[in-house]
Amino acid sequence: MEVRFYGVRGSIAVSGAHAARIGGNTSCLEVTSQGHRLILDAGTGIRALGEAMMREGGAQKATLFFSHLHWDHVQGFPFFTPGYLPTTELTLYGPGPDGAQALQSVLARQMEPPHFPVPLSTMRSRMTFESALHGRTVEVGPFRVTPFDAPHPQGCLAYRVEADGHSFVYATDMEISLATLDPRVARLMEGADALCLDAQYTPDEYAGKKGIPKKGWGHSTMVDAAQVAAAVNARRLFLFHHDPAHNDDMVENMAEEARNHFAATEPAREGKRIVLGAVCA
Repeated sequence: MEVRFYGVRGSIAVSGAHAARIGGNTSCLEVTSQGHRLILDAGTGIRALGEAMMREGGAQKATLFFSHLHWDHVQGFPFFTPGYLPTTELTLYGPGPDGAQALQSVLARQMEPPHFPVPLSTMRSRMTFESALHGRTVEVGPFRVTPFDAPHPQGCLAYRVEADGHSFVYATDMEISLATLDPRVARLMEGADALCLDAQYTPDEYAGKKGIPKKGWGHSTMVDAAQVAAAVNARRLFLFHHDPAHNDDMVENMAEEARNHFAATEPAREGKRIVLGAVCA
């Protein structure tokens, strides 16, 4: 199982020297195994992923899982070039019991006037919309994908992805700490080979010692993320959903502090590729 980061920022994309090492695109990851492709969220990072798929050539197939429908997780979809090709087959999972309908509606509305020049119907790929439900595992090729509820305003799903004897947990937009860690959430994070976890704020930012208090905004600190990673016995932690106000040095410094609580911590970086285990025969 291979994971590649295409977008690691939260809230809004940033560019230039501010984000030269970490990257500036909003949330999007690709997970591949045995010829199958999952896409986690469709922030602005999905544009570059689409370009990579186009370079592969031939008919494309992918399954997309959306954590939630806030704009930084859907805004890249209109720029996903494979979506415009009739040879592309996409299965899209929206979060919650009405996830299929809600996802289709949000993707369509963001391409309506005055927001965008062409409608969703211009994307000629074969799209099937489904609903991702807490605790209900979805099987896609070699993957077992288990959605679970994450504490975030208007709701959010995290995903545990298992394949080839290994596990990866994608838990963006989650306000969590050791004090608030739900045992059911901990169980689904338990023993992950790699844990990608929201760490947008510093403790001072979260508490309002620097700027507006962020408690209740749906995001965690890097210290809380590291402490949770240790508590659930993760093997590696990738700090995720970097604040657009944080430059590369700030993000690196946050990771350094987090390593005081969980040594195997690093910031998620655009373009970073990790391989978890060997493909099963």
